[in-house]
Amino acid sequence: MNLRVCLIIPTLDQGGAEKQLTLLARGLHRHEIKPIVVVLTRTGPRQLELVDNGVEVHHINKRLKLDPFAWLRLRGLLKKLKPDLVHTWIFAANAYGRTAAWSAGVPVIMGSERSVDPWKNGLQFWLDRFLEKRTQGLTANSQGTIDFYGKHGIDANRFHLIPNGIEPLQPSTLSREQAFERMGVPINKKILISIGRLWPQKGYKDLIWSAELLRIARQDLCYVIIGEGPERQRLEQFRDNIKGAEHVKFLGERSDVGELLPHCNLLWNGSLYEGQSNVILEAMQSGIPVVASDIPGNRELIEHGRTGMLVGVGEVDQLTRITNQLLNDDNQRKLLVSNAQSHVLQTHSVESMVTRHANLYRAKVKDR
Repeated sequence: MNLRVCLIIPTLDQGGAEKQLTLLARGLHRHEIKPIVVVLTRTGPRQLELVDNGVEVHHINKRLKLDPFAWLRLRGLLKKLKPDLVHTWIFAANAYGRTAAWSAGVPVIMGSERSVDPWKNGLQFWLDRFLEKRTQGLTANSQGTIDFYGKHGIDANRFHLIPNGIEPLQPSTLSREQAFERMGVPINKKILISIGRLWPQKGYKDLIWSAELLRIARQDLCYVIIGEGPERQRLEQFRDNIKGAEHVKFLGERSDVGELLPHCNLLWNGSLYEGQSNVILEAMQSGIPVVASDIPGNRELIEHGRTGMLVGVGEVDQLTRITNQLLNDDNQRKLLVSNAQSHVLQTHSVESMVTRHANLYRAKVKDR
C-alpha cells in the first residue's frame, strides 16, 4: 500500500457520517490505500468494526468545545503518522483536523460536509470559508449540501459530489413473529417505522401526531421509533398527552435494525434538513416504501410517485393521507419498492463510493 490517508471524525457513534466513514475505511485497502481513522471526542460501536477489519484507530479524547490540548495532541499525532492526505468529516473535525494538519505540514488536506447545517452561526461559516481556501477541496454526499454551502460563500466548484454507499442486502434471520416480539408489537398490526437520533431536526413531533390520526382512522397501526437522543423525554410526554402511548413505541438505540426493518410496512422520515439519509437508502434497498419530507437531500433519493413519496415539511394532513393511501394499495407499494431497489443498486453501491474517494485521493496527492 503506497498511500496513507488519515480520516478524522468527531465520534464513532451510530450516525450516518460515521457509518459512511467506516465503510470507506474498510474498503480503501482494496485500492492499495492504508486508512488511518482518528476520533476526536469519543469512540463508539463503529470502532470494533474498524479494528476487526484491520483499520488503525486513534482517539484524541477531546473534552471541551474549545480544547487547545486536544488540538496539540492531534497535531503531534499527525506529525508522527505522516499521512499523505488528511480528510476531515463534520464541523468539529473540519475545524480541529484541518488546522492541525496544516500546522503539521500534511501535504494534502480535504474537508467533508455531510449535511445542510442551518444551526451554524456567522463565526462558524467564516471559519468554514477561511479553511476552505487553505485546503485542497471538499467532498459532499448530496447536491443539496453543496448548494447550501454555496449560499454561505463556499465555491461549489471546490466540492466533489460522492453519494453515500450502502452494503448489499442481507436477508433477515428473524421470522415475522420474532421481529414483532422484539419490537413489542401485536402480530396483527401494521408497522410504521422511523430510525434516527431523537432531536428537533428529525421532525418526530409531527410524525407522532400523524400516527395518532392514523390510529383513530384505522385501528391497525403501530408506530415504532428506533434511536436515542436529548428529545426522548419531551417526545414521550407529547405521545402520552395525545393518548397514543401503546401505539407509539420508543425502542432506543438498537443493533438489530437491519433484521427488524424488512418486517415493517413503511418508513417515515420527517427531517427538517438532511445531507443524504442512510436510513432511507436502507429502507429502499430492504423493500420498504418510504414517505419522506420534501427537502433537498431527500429529493435526490426519492422521485415522488416513482421511488417513494414526498410530503411537505410539517404537513401532517398530507403525511396522514398519503400513508393511508399506500397502506391500502398493494400495487402502488410494490411499484415503489421495485423502482427504489433498482435505483439503490445502480447508484449507491459501497464499491462505487469507495472507488470515487480512492480516485480522488490519488488525484489530489499526484497534483500537490
